[in-house]
Amino acid sequence: MSWLSQYRVQARYNQWFNQKLYAAAATLTDEERKQDRGAFFKSIHRTLNHLLLTDSIWLLRFTQDQGFFPRDAKGRIIPLTGLAQELYADFDELSQKRVQRDQDIVAFAASLSEESLNADISYKTTAGVEFKHPLWQALGHLFNHQTHHRGQITTLLMQLSVDPGVTDVIFMLRDEGVPG
Repeated sequence: MSWLSQYRVQARYNQWFNQKLYAAAATLTDEERKQDRGAFFKSIHRTLNHLLLTDSIWLLRFTQDQGFFPRDAKGRIIPLTGLAQELYADFDELSQKRVQRDQDIVAFAASLSEESLNADISYKTTAGVEFKHPLWQALGHLFNHQTHHRGQITTLLMQLSVDPGVTDVIFMLRDEGVPG
């Protein structure tokens, strides 16, 4: 398997896992989702917001497409104030934005080539620090970052007796009919 294939699998896995997490989180009340549970971003809701925010930032860095800026219900760009900011207070709106962003990530992964993976990208962090490195490194970070925070959300859900189900990538591949 090539790196290209691996990133495409990771993009689909991201989408699959997010669907499971959002379905599990939807069984909670808004108050339960937003309660400070001592996680890095405090609550399930804020951690979900953080992932959507950072995925949007990374897609913007990868593509330079301003369309990836988070937008409000009227289509206006939401000014970024920090990585802990709540983009969407309404869970249904957050869920809809997540579905769209996951589709964007899958489409972006499908558009990649071996050449593009090795091309350098340059960007500034939200703190203003400049970086330049091959796209494949930043993609690795994107998917690892998602896994890290989804693990936190899964733990918070399990503490509330909400089981998101099996979350291993191998099960997604089996669901897709990929031979193992």
